[in-house]
Amino acid sequence: MNQYSDHPEWLVIVNPNAGNGKGKKDWENISSLLKQQGLTSIVKFTERKGHAIEFTLTGISEGFRKIITVGGDGTLNEVVNGVFLNNICKGTDISLALIPVGTGNDWGRMFGIPLDYEKAIRIIVENKRMFHDVGLVSYFDGSEKKERYFINIAGLGFESVVVRRTNIQKDKGRSGKLLYLYNLLMSLLSYKNTNADITVDGEKIKANVFSVNIGNGRYCGGGMRQTPNAIPDDGLLDVTIISGMGKFEIMRNLKILYDGTILSHPKINGYRCKNIKVSSGSLIYTEADGESLGHTPAEFNIIPASINIVYGTKIIQ
Repeated sequence: MNQYSDHPEWLVIVNPNAGNGKGKKDWENISSLLKQQGLTSIVKFTERKGHAIEFTLTGISEGFRKIITVGGDGTLNEVVNGVFLNNICKGTDISLALIPVGTGNDWGRMFGIPLDYEKAIRIIVENKRMFHDVGLVSYFDGSEKKERYFINIAGLGFESVVVRRTNIQKDKGRSGKLLYLYNLLMSLLSYKNTNADITVDGEKIKANVFSVNIGNGRYCGGGMRQTPNAIPDDGLLDVTIISGMGKFEIMRNLKILYDGTILSHPKINGYRCKNIKVSSGSLIYTEADGESLGHTPAEFNIIPASINIVYGTKIIQ
């Protein structure tokens, strides 16, 4: 048993810019609800990219083992990376909860964590916990090899182009549920497929890639279901490869990106694996949990049952 496992306080990491400023605007209400439910906490407000990683590392060194993220999927991703970069305790010693205020909130959607703050906090009070797998992607930024942990979904190809475009607009203050869909449609106009070599648990595949999604979770892009059958605690990554499809064919089939039937299309293949590698003669860019990263060659692995999360409803395998 970790010596800090019964620490009475939560570390609350707030992204005030999440949801186009909702984190800041709604914090007084959220704080009041936390106090009403008797959840004592120390609060930290992020001020820049990567700040939540730093707060998580510092918090763990100070003895915190319970963390609430108030923000979107990007803030949650930073907290997860802070947990796995620490050298003091294991990820399974940490309890991670979410109060969603972002624009996508895809990870919370999978676990029945509502946008209603009072109901989300009630879930934290109920404190139902489960072990959750975490993904790890290694990639290149120029000639430098880097790594990033992800808790929900990573992507290569078209997905990363849309994410990059969306993040640029978020940095300029734009937000809203339709922002991702708008950028998806705009990016289709200029995007071209890329020939790639893909290895899935040792099986080699050549594909003219539109996109590759690597899912520990089921939702991305504000409700898209590109890895619709992913199980977050099965020790496996769900992979969806869209290849050989042109932009007009993609546009005609947009609804299958959202309705869970994506794997029924003949040009879309699904896999379950522990390891996937992607390389190409041209650079293919990647993202994880909506955070723009670098490019291929890239490799994705799963770390089974490696963090404790607080959930509302659980997906049954």
